[in-house]
Amino acid sequence: MHIGPQQRIYVCFFLFAVSMGAMLSRLPDIQDALQVNKSELGLTLIGAAIGALISLTFASPIVDRLGARTTAFITVLGTSALLALVPWMSAAPLVFGILLCEGLLAGALEINLNVEIDRIEAQLGRGVMNRAHGFWSLGFFVTALVSAAVRQAGVPMQVHLGLTFAFVLIVGSLVIAGMRNAPARPTLEHTETGRIALPTMALLPLCVIGIAAFLVEGAGIDWSAIYMRDVFHSEPFVGGMGLTLFTFFMALTRIFADPFVDRFGPRAVAFTLLVVSAVGLCAVWLAPHQYVALLGFALMGGGCSAVYPLAVSAAAQRTDRASHLNVAALGQMSFVVFFLAPPLLGVVAEQLGIRTAYLVCLPVILGALACIRALSGRRRLAIA
Repeated sequence: MHIGPQQRIYVCFFLFAVSMGAMLSRLPDIQDALQVNKSELGLTLIGAAIGALISLTFASPIVDRLGARTTAFITVLGTSALLALVPWMSAAPLVFGILLCEGLLAGALEINLNVEIDRIEAQLGRGVMNRAHGFWSLGFFVTALVSAAVRQAGVPMQVHLGLTFAFVLIVGSLVIAGMRNAPARPTLEHTETGRIALPTMALLPLCVIGIAAFLVEGAGIDWSAIYMRDVFHSEPFVGGMGLTLFTFFMALTRIFADPFVDRFGPRAVAFTLLVVSAVGLCAVWLAPHQYVALLGFALMGGGCSAVYPLAVSAAAQRTDRASHLNVAALGQMSFVVFFLAPPLLGVVAEQLGIRTAYLVCLPVILGALACIRALSGRRRLAIA
């Protein structure tokens, strides 16, 4: 297939999001099938966070040794296969085990795709990181739109996720087969500081920024359907529109963000988006009507969109150690929050109400705004 190297990464992000989005869109059905409450559902989902934490800590040398194509084959297709098994599990501990394995692969996928797109960015001499993550969001949007109709039609979740895996298997096999390893950025020299990815003090501000973005993303993607059901008793299609709008505006902003980053710099763009996220969270928290809540989810999606990709670019371009270690360490702190958001917010929702679960995200946003100077005022690209 004659497509560019960056476009193959776009497809990998898209397929990963399609698989995860299909499973997350069926969380209300999975909750009913397992007969668990919000807190128990959240604790079940924490298996993915544990797996991702392990992988992001120790998988960097493995990813580096296997290369981009082999790692993509294993992780993109493997995560989809595991997520398709979730609806067939009859007990929460079994789902926990499946998601633990899925998290192991997802962490390696996160390292692989982000390092590879940063290297491709250097080759192209222009920004494509946000657009790559935009295809992750686009995958969630497409899946949310399809899933809302599928749930309304009463299609069993086993069939839904099985067909999703078949799609990922076919498209992924064709696209990943043509991947080639991009060379490392020629201008970056680093000191070897070990093979285990752990955050450093210098990386901590970027971690806070990434955590804020992923916490908002997790709150919007994981709990929007249940929020709409519990607060406004929305029909499945309207309830699914919260996730649809969230992912649509996230994808739209990411796909078109790179020219603005090139013009105004990562710091200004990230500051603006974090403020938009805070406004969206307040709208969901205080929404008197379901359509105000839907507007809030749209603002949350657009607001958290490009923040994490900007942090990834900054981490990958640091010279204190290998780029895959810095990206893995950043992902370890922020990507795990994406998985930890469901159990943490589930406990808050169960004890204090699901509206309050969105309010607790605001202090993290304020912390990210305090760390915003960790991002460059101007974009730095190495042109090959």
